[in-house]
Amino acid sequence: MACLIGRRDLVGAGLAALVAGRAWAQPVFRLGLTPVFLDNDAAVIDGLRRALSRGMGREIELVQRRTYQDITGLLLERGVDAAWLCGYPYLQHADLLGLVAVPVWRGAPSYQSYLIAAAADPAGTLTDLRGGTHAFSDPDSNSGYLVTATDLRRMGERADTFFSRSIFTFGHRNVVRAVADGLVRSGSVDGYVWEALAAIEPDLTARTRIVGRSEWLGFPPVCARRDMLGSDPVQALQRALMDLPTTDEGRRALAALHLDGFQQATPDLFDGIADRMRDLET
Repeated sequence: MACLIGRRDLVGAGLAALVAGRAWAQPVFRLGLTPVFLDNDAAVIDGLRRALSRGMGREIELVQRRTYQDITGLLLERGVDAAWLCGYPYLQHADLLGLVAVPVWRGAPSYQSYLIAAAADPAGTLTDLRGGTHAFSDPDSNSGYLVTATDLRRMGERADTFFSRSIFTFGHRNVVRAVADGLVRSGSVDGYVWEALAAIEPDLTARTRIVGRSEWLGFPPVCARRDMLGSDPVQALQRALMDLPTTDEGRRALAALHLDGFQQATPDLFDGIADRMRDLET
């Protein structure tokens, strides 16, 4: 009897290993990342990758590029299976892209764009920054470009003439650094990133101040091609994102990202960004 039980145990263990092996033998899932969060922190990225890999039951490769355009292009061309984008590029390609999930930050799937200047700068509004130098994050960033560009358009101004010079830093953290170090007078930055930096790098954000905040807008979403939304891998990613708060590993990843979790969303969450896109085109 003992021998029989031992054999059964061995068979059971072998079957479990076979099933597990098949699960992890699935094609690697490629998830694109843009500078929507603190993407130069290797520990944060690896924590997210491990939590999602465990939740999906397959290996995940996180693909990073310098610009939003690069990652959006990869997604459209099927170079990645899904991507954490921004509401602006999502809407630019809404005919081809669909929503997988949207992060929840401070209890809601929304965030603000911050207009910042040096801590000692006397500017009280965007108007006071006329003639100064300015740092944008990325030309396809809502919080790092579109908001300020449309605020200026609504004033009858244009960024290229309102500021004496403007630059793109291709990273929200880089915008904060440029302002803090005096490389530019002001900057347009993701409010979520600025607040996260205030918690982990307070000496950096203390050298800046918030001049203005936008209205609340849809948080940068995780997207996939519309024709892939119903596929097993993308559905597995959606479930893994939703389930992050239910595991220790997932909760650690969310804490590192300063997020509450992820939820499903509909396109109307991004109506405010769509309004700004129309204003920019007029």
